This record gives sequence, structure tokens and C-alpha cells, in this order.
Amino acid sequence: MLKREWPKHSILAIAIIATWLKTYIVYKTAFSITIDNALQEFILFINPLSMLLLLYGLALFFKSEKAKNRYLLIMTLVTAAILYGNVAFYRFFSDFITLPLLFQTQNFGDLKSSAAASIFWTDIFYFSDFLIVLLAIKFLPTMKITEKASSVQRKAYFILSAALMFFNLGLAEAERPQLLTRSFDREMLVKNIGMYNYHLYDVYIQSKSQAQRALANGSELVEVTNYVSSTQAEPSDEMHGIAKDRNLIVVTLESLQTFVLNNEMNGQTITPFMNELTKDKDTIYFPNFYHQTGLGKTSDSEFILENSLYPRGGSAVFFTHSGNTYNSMAEKLGENGYFTNVQHANTKSFWNRDIMYQALEIDEFQDIESFTIEEGQAVNWGMKDVPFMQQSVEHMTEMQQPFYSRLLTLTNHHPFYLDEEDKFISEFDSNSGTLNRYFQTARYLDEAVKELFEELKAKGLYENSIIVMYGDHYGISENHNAAMSQFLGKEITPYDTAQLQKVPFFVHIPGYGEGHVNEEIGGQIDMRPTILNLMGIEADEDIQFGDDLFSEEREEFTVFRDGRFITGENVYAGGSCYDLETGEIDDPAGCEPFIDRAMQQLNYSEAIINGDLLRFYDEETGELLTDEAPAATQ
Repeated sequence: MLKREWPKHSILAIAIIATWLKTYIVYKTAFSITIDNALQEFILFINPLSMLLLLYGLALFFKSEKAKNRYLLIMTLVTAAILYGNVAFYRFFSDFITLPLLFQTQNFGDLKSSAAASIFWTDIFYFSDFLIVLLAIKFLPTMKITEKASSVQRKAYFILSAALMFFNLGLAEAERPQLLTRSFDREMLVKNIGMYNYHLYDVYIQSKSQAQRALANGSELVEVTNYVSSTQAEPSDEMHGIAKDRNLIVVTLESLQTFVLNNEMNGQTITPFMNELTKDKDTIYFPNFYHQTGLGKTSDSEFILENSLYPRGGSAVFFTHSGNTYNSMAEKLGENGYFTNVQHANTKSFWNRDIMYQALEIDEFQDIESFTIEEGQAVNWGMKDVPFMQQSVEHMTEMQQPFYSRLLTLTNHHPFYLDEEDKFISEFDSNSGTLNRYFQTARYLDEAVKELFEELKAKGLYENSIIVMYGDHYGISENHNAAMSQFLGKEITPYDTAQLQKVPFFVHIPGYGEGHVNEEIGGQIDMRPTILNLMGIEADEDIQFGDDLFSEEREEFTVFRDGRFITGENVYAGGSCYDLETGEIDDPAGCEPFIDRAMQQLNYSEAIINGDLLRFYDEETGELLTDEAPAATQ
């Protein structure tokens, strides 16, 4: 009996179809991609195909069947690695990988515990197309290839590939106008142009970013400075200088979201000390305060705090632009007689801090080598927060005063594991182990904050200090919305997801006596101007996109790094306009005037970073420099 021979390009067809269908299945099962209509579903289904036709079609240039098959196997591994890398990354960050992140290998060792928690044995599925092609090569009898495909055949094939790509782009543009020129939302890009095309587009964007600095001449700053000066609110006269000459202690509350404050989990109080702090006579607490970080997470929050600029859209500024010139809050305080310091019980190179802190003109960085970690005091990211607070205050006693010391906590970090002796409350009982453990580490962080206050009082530093604390970014991503629905007792909508980006912001001034809850809507971009005004330091000529939160002239308009925003009346999220109070979908007209403004702010900030434009600016006079200023120390 004769074996049936399959057409000579059957392996190529099998490889394309297997990877195409696998990619679509991954879209639907591994990523939270919102689909609103049949057209979006169709675009999602076809968008991997054009790039796969192009990549796999290069096999047509091979004459040898063995070489062709070897190439197809390699390409299935390459595409599988791209897809799986994004899946593992998405499980933690709820976002897709960008090119600069692939070169941020300094962080990989510290990320191993989070990465390990995001890998499962079932992940072998992501390489299923490689196995299918391997089996096809071994068991399917095909016609022998004795020559390359003819030029006519190849031309027809690649014309078809290009036509499909333009068809896909046409549908995407119809569904999302100006997709490639306006979108900072990587989910939107993947949904419309596909995972593989997205990464090609990312290479283009990152290359363009690097070229921008080389071509910048400072003229771009004219438009930026005009915008900033026309939108900047006058700082509050009433609050100006009320903490003048005090020590400034800024605490980054790792992964702490506002929803845990003044709340209970199964009858257990989650943050008892901070709950009391929100009502303290010396504390001003902001419950409507949002993080504005991107993929740089904690490092992004530091960047925003120091500069009142937005972070970059697809990478961590701490890595990609650590050689830029900045006008940081640390530099400003240093010019006013402050000793500036950061304390973080982790390795100094994590997030490239040892280099970036030089650019921010921070006098001293006390990393893990500055702390004594005794038995039982280590956590997978470094040192536990309670002993960290104790030793950090001890370091402060040795600092020249007044000082600015920034403390970075880390115990409340994914995957949120604690030793038994550090668990002050029990776990939650949802189907998400991540959320279940989160409440315990948040409770531990609360205990660490209490320890900080007690140590400052014991060491005589409390009365002459101002203590500012803020949540740096979310701890629970959208991947855990089902579990969050159980905790909140409601379905999670894009409006709710936006509201879950609230992080606590405390301003504690011992002896102030007029503490209150300030309902002003704000974000991390507002921290620098707010703090500097409290310290009595003028920043009239500084280029900053935030406003003093105490200003009576301030407009409530807070922009997220991905283009979502909050106004005094509306929330813009998921492409819809929601009523801020009710959470119901509202008239789009309420959001439309702010959409372009949000993108304008993000674009201006991105231009400053990409072009290193502050090297052309004199912050003392507000004038443009005709000659390039020296770059920041590298």
C-alpha cells in the first residue's frame, strides 16, 4: 500500500496554523484582553497571521528540505519564547514586555521569587506548536524539495502576507483611530496589531527614542515651558513653609493600595496603626490619591516624586535615561542646606539605583550593605521592614541635620510571603493565593510604620521632622479581579480597576494640630510641588507637571501613565467615560476635552526624557541655555 505524499510545503502550513491558533488561544486564556464587539474579536483572531506568514515564509528561500525544517523549528521556538515571556511577565505586571526590559538583567536575580511564582508545569502548552511541527516532520511523508520555491511563488506569497497586514491595520485603524500615534496602551496595541507586530513596533519606538536625544537642541522646550507655565497652579500661601528647616522623611509604602485602609478582612483589621493615623490631629490624609507608575513600578514612583515628570511608557527611566540631566527634589533640598539620603535594604544595583541616584544628586545611598541582617530578619527581597525601620532611624541619628531621608520598604511585595511569626492576621479565603497573602503582608507593613514612629520618638527625631508616606504602585493586578470581586462584593468594571489604583498619601507634621482628611483628587506627580511648598522652598521656575495639593487654584485632573485619567466629575478608563460618584457610564462629552490634554502631558514629559531636554534649561532663571549643560554624572 502506497503512502500518500503531502504537498511539499505542508510543514510550513502546519507551522503557521499551529502557531496562529496557539497564539489566539493564549490571547483568550492568559491575557485579560477586553473585547467589546465582533469586529474586535475578528481582529484579535487574525492579527498574529500576517507576521507569522512573513517570518515562517522565509523558509521558502531554502532549497534543502532539512534546512527548511530546521528553520521552521527554530522560528516556532522563537515565537513561543516571545509569547511565553509575555505570559509570565503579564502574570505579575498585567502588561506586556518592552525592548528595554529585555536588557534589564541586573534585576533578574532579585525577581526570581516573583518569577518562580508565575511559572507552572502546564506552561509546556506554550511550546505545543514546536512539538506539533517536530511530529509532522517525523511522521508526515511529504514531497521532497529539490529546489527553492520559484520567484513568482515567493512574490505571490509575500504579497498575500503584506495584503493581510494592511487589511489588519485598516480594520484596527477603523476600530481605534490613530492607534499607532496616540496609544500608550500596550494591551490596545496587542489587541489590534498582534503580539508579534507589537514587538516590531516597540523596536521602532525605542530606536526613535534613542535618536531623539541625539537630535534634540532644546527648542522643543519652548512649547513645554509655555504649557507648564500656563497650567501650573499657584502654591498655597497658607501651607507655605510650615515645615521649614525640619528633617524630611519620605516613606515608600511598597505595593500598598488604599482599599486596605480603614477596612477589615473577615472581621480582622488590616492596617490598625495607619487607620488611626488618618484621624491624627497632626496628619493630613489624602484618600483620593493615585499612583501613576508604568513598568518601572517602585523606581517609577521614585522618579515621579523627585521630578514631577511622568515615567516612560514602555520601560523604566532609571535604566534607559540614568545619564540625563534632572532637577530633582533632592537637588533642590541639597541647595537649601539639606543632607540627602536614600535607605533601602536591597542590592544597590536593583533598578539601577546606584547610577540613577547620582543623576538625581542624592548625597548617600545606604543599600543592603549598610544594614545588619540577623537570623530571622531576611525576606526574599532583602530585609524585613520592622528591623529595617529600626536601623534606618539609627542611621538618621548620625546624619547632618536638616536631612532628607527616603525609606523604601519591601516586605509587602509580590509574591507576599511571610514567616509565621510575622503574620498578625490570617489569610483571606479567595481563589487567589496572591490576594489571600497580600492582606497579611499589608498588616505587617502597618506594624513597620508604627515601629518607625516609635523609633523616631525614642531617638528624639520626631518633633523636628515631617513624615510623608505614599503607596508606590498597585500590589494586586487585574489578573486577580475575580478574587477582588469576592472581597469587594461586586463585579470589577474598568471604573473599579481605575479606582483600585488609589494609593495612600500621608503628610504628618508633629505639632501641626490641624490634621484632616483632604478629599482632593491627586496623584504622585503632585508630591514634589506639595512637599517643596511645605518646606518653604520656591520652585516657580521648575518644569513640573504636578501641582501643590493644597493650592486653591488647582484643577482636579490626574493622568495615569497609560492614558486613563480622573477629573473632579469623571473617570476615563477602558475607552469609556464613567461618572466619578456613581461608577455608571456617563456622557462621553464629559471626558472628551481631557483626552487630548492627558496625551499632551504624557507626550511633553516623554519628550523631556527622551531628548534629555533639561540639559538646555536653567531652573534658576527659567531660561533656555544656548550651550548644552554638562550631563548628569554617570
